Amino acid sequence: MTIIQASATIPHEFYGKRLDQVLAELFPDYSRSRLQLWLKAGQIKVDDKIKRAKDKVIGGERIIVEAEMIAEPSWQAEDIALTIVYEDDSLLVINKPVGLVVHPGAGNSEGTLLNALLHHIPSLGELPRAGIVHRLDKDTSGLMVVAKTLQSHHSLVDQLQNRSVSREYEAIATGVMTSGFSVDLPIGRHPTQRTKMAVLKEGGKEAITHVRILARYRQYCHLRVKLETGRTHQIRVHLSHRNYPLLGDGVYGKRLVLPKNASEELSEALRGYKHQALHARRLSLLHPVSAERMTWEADIPEDMQAIIELLKQDLKLNPE
Repeated sequence: MTIIQASATIPHEFYGKRLDQVLAELFPDYSRSRLQLWLKAGQIKVDDKIKRAKDKVIGGERIIVEAEMIAEPSWQAEDIALTIVYEDDSLLVINKPVGLVVHPGAGNSEGTLLNALLHHIPSLGELPRAGIVHRLDKDTSGLMVVAKTLQSHHSLVDQLQNRSVSREYEAIATGVMTSGFSVDLPIGRHPTQRTKMAVLKEGGKEAITHVRILARYRQYCHLRVKLETGRTHQIRVHLSHRNYPLLGDGVYGKRLVLPKNASEELSEALRGYKHQALHARRLSLLHPVSAERMTWEADIPEDMQAIIELLKQDLKLNPE
C-alpha cells in the first residue's frame, strides 16, 4: 500500500472558500473524489483537526495529508488497445490516437486512456490520476508519458513544472504565414463560453508557444510547434488568436477554406477532415531514475499525412 504524505498552508486569498475546493486547488495531482474520501477518513487534517468538506477556510491554516493510496473506486479497467512506444519499470510512453479521451469526466466515464492503462497495469490505480501527468485533447494524437511509480510521478510533475520536458507538435494551420513566431499571452477559461479557453488580459495563466514553419501551401501551412507551458487547448487558442486556426478545429476554427481551383480530391479531403490537425510528434525528458535524457518520436497519423501530400500536389499544379 502506497502512503501519501503532503502538506500545504492555505493562502489568505482563499478566505471564505469551502475546504474541498481549497484541497482541489492545493493538491491538483489527486482527484476531488479521492481527496473527499481522505477527508472523511480523517487522513487530511487542518491545524491538526478533522474538518468537513463544506467547512469554510480563513487562510493561514496548515493542511497535513497522511493517506493510504488505494485504487479510485469509480475507475474501471477496460481492455482497450494501446500503442506503446516505450516502457520500463518507471514510465510508459504511448502514442494516443485521435478520438481517445484521456481521463474520465462528465459524459466520458468509460472508454478513456485511463481505463485502458488500468487494464494494462492495474497498480496504476493507486497513483494520482493513474499516473497521467499531462493530457492531450480528445482529437489530438501523439506522445504522452505516464508514471508507473510514485517516485516517477513526482519527478515528471516537477519536470513539467520547471519546463525541462520538451514537447513538440506538428500541425496544419489555415492561412499562409510569412515567418515563424512566438506567442506569450495568458490563457484562461472563456468569460462567457465555459467549455472554451481564451487569451485573457487579466486572470489568465502564463502560456508560451513557439511556432516554426515547415512548409507553406496555398491557404495552409505545415507547422512545428513547441510548448513552454501546458495550458488547456494552448496551441489551438494561440494559433486561433493569431488568425491561423488549425484545420478541422470545430471549436476555435473558422469556416473551411478551399484553395482556388483546388482538385476535387483535395476539396473532399479538406471537407472530410473533422478533427484538429495536431499531433504530439516529439517528447523529451529526464528519466526519473537514471536522470538520462530520453527522446521519443511518433510519425504523424495517416489522415494528416494524406492532407499534406494533397497540399503538396496542389501547390505543384498551382504554383504561386
